[in-house]
Amino acid sequence: MTAGTNYSVRDEIRDYWSARAETFDLSPGHEIFSEAERAAWHALIVRHLGRGDGRKAIDLACGTGVVSHLMHDLEFDVTGLDWSEAMLDKARAKSRLRGSRIRFVMRDAETTGEEKSSYDVMITRHLVWTLVDPAAAFAEWFSLLKPGGRLLIVDGDFVTQHWYRVLRGWVQRVWSLVAKTKPDRMVEFRQQYKNVMAQLYFGKGARAPEVVRLLEAAGFAPVVVDTSLGAIHLAQSRHMSLDKVLDRTIQHRYAICATKPG
Repeated sequence: MTAGTNYSVRDEIRDYWSARAETFDLSPGHEIFSEAERAAWHALIVRHLGRGDGRKAIDLACGTGVVSHLMHDLEFDVTGLDWSEAMLDKARAKSRLRGSRIRFVMRDAETTGEEKSSYDVMITRHLVWTLVDPAAAFAEWFSLLKPGGRLLIVDGDFVTQHWYRVLRGWVQRVWSLVAKTKPDRMVEFRQQYKNVMAQLYFGKGARAPEVVRLLEAAGFAPVVVDTSLGAIHLAQSRHMSLDKVLDRTIQHRYAICATKPG
């Protein structure tokens, strides 16, 4: 990665996720590894957005198209938007393999370039915590929805160093000194991640109350927080290490459904 004069934090975010694209779908919590998890995601989406019935939906920061395909399963007319061409290559290949009719476009989720008042629903998964300017992004998303349209955010605070992370970090540092292990590729990713997080609005964690405040300031009402994500997390945990399960169990995770007044 070469940082030129005009290289911005948004470029760094794009490059970070582009570098992750090759192995992104190998991780539980990214791709879906069981029908139980798929059903749990469908239930969450239907609970807040209803079934598609041909309605127009946009999946913001769609990555490899996992959530786009969940929406397609429910018969939404889906557009998947992402700023990483590497992620979109994976999404398009997946779409061709499955024969799905999803439109994938390369755009910035904060300035989409999409037509105003053109979508019935929108969805994001693990995007909000990475936003540079969430107030501007929420205003943009508000403008894309038709009156009465709904936004579903699935996100969390993945940053706060809770007690288990502190303990794990201490153990890892001690082990690296004892075993004299060499840095691996994930160490490089973690350092790049830290560099990016230092420049983000939610660099210290995307807590639901602050996300709600910003959504309401953008004009959304009502805004509802849903923390009943247990079925999704249980299905994912069956494909995770104990270390990962403990970390995710303690994290502050949520779904937020926000409506554009009709």
